[in-house]
Amino acid sequence: MPKQNENLDMETMQHFKKVFDMAIGAMKSQVISAAAELKIADFLKDAPKGIDEIAEHTGTNSSALYRLLRALDSIGIFNENNDGLFELTPMASVLLSDLPVSLRSFAMLTGERAWWNSWGKLLYSVKTGKPSFDRVFGMDFVEYLEKNPGYADTFNECMTSVSIVNNPGVVESYNFSDFNKIVDVGGGQGSLLSAILEANEGVTGILFERPQMIRSLNNYKIGDCQRIECIGGDFFRSVPDGGDVYILKQIIHDWSDDLCVKILQNCKKSMVKKGRILVIEAVIETGNADEISNLFDLHMLVTSEGGKERSAFEFESLFRKAGFELTRIIKTPTSINIIEGQKR
Repeated sequence: MPKQNENLDMETMQHFKKVFDMAIGAMKSQVISAAAELKIADFLKDAPKGIDEIAEHTGTNSSALYRLLRALDSIGIFNENNDGLFELTPMASVLLSDLPVSLRSFAMLTGERAWWNSWGKLLYSVKTGKPSFDRVFGMDFVEYLEKNPGYADTFNECMTSVSIVNNPGVVESYNFSDFNKIVDVGGGQGSLLSAILEANEGVTGILFERPQMIRSLNNYKIGDCQRIECIGGDFFRSVPDGGDVYILKQIIHDWSDDLCVKILQNCKKSMVKKGRILVIEAVIETGNADEISNLFDLHMLVTSEGGKERSAFEFESLFRKAGFELTRIIKTPTSINIIEGQKR
């Protein structure tokens, strides 16, 4: 072992502190997740509150809750003011549940065992190349969603919230006005399709999702419902016919190359003669500078058999195998790109 104070120069200490802060990131995510689950931001929305009042409202132990809020205060989420009351901070406000771009559902997901336990076995996935999720839970992620409707609801809310952030950039970056019918394959709760139709009056759309998702949409308002047809099915078998453009937003990264080719081929079979395919996803770039894309690539490793974020070369290869030519990659103002293809 090195002697005490040996090699502890200023630069080394800075690196030590930075890596240490990264290493305790999982602790921070749990703290934020607990606050999101308890809806503390919602309770503090109108006025600061004392710890006993917050504890009574949330059904928690006052002393333990204070320790939680003290930790949150130290990282900028909530603030204990001079009167000993806790109040919202700008960062805490993104945990409000009624915001269109709320991070509450995402924060809750990162504290759920489906996320926590699969990431806890990351090393298994690195050693084997297989998803730790399947090993931990004895089923794949899709089956888990079907058997855990509460978690599925939170997951879908999270995906919709993320989509709301990304949708304007997609709509602004691509001209959808030339199309008559858009088929959104695996389109979730329809937020992207709604945004496209709202910006393009003459266009109609089909939202294609798993049957159980379509059934759940009965209680969810989808934009201009008069121009959106909701159809349930399995995109590994077929997709609706007659679309001018088929959208796959954050679908391809869930699956292996072979299954991606199958989905793309089904879209090709169903589209009109001069139809287009739009894959909307992150594109891994050279240089390894995109921290978010690289971390979510690992998330796909631990949760999905063969799932991953892909480079431009890998997308081009998938398109070619499925009978498409990759025509262009359009960057949007967000972290996702529009990868466009046409029939070869």
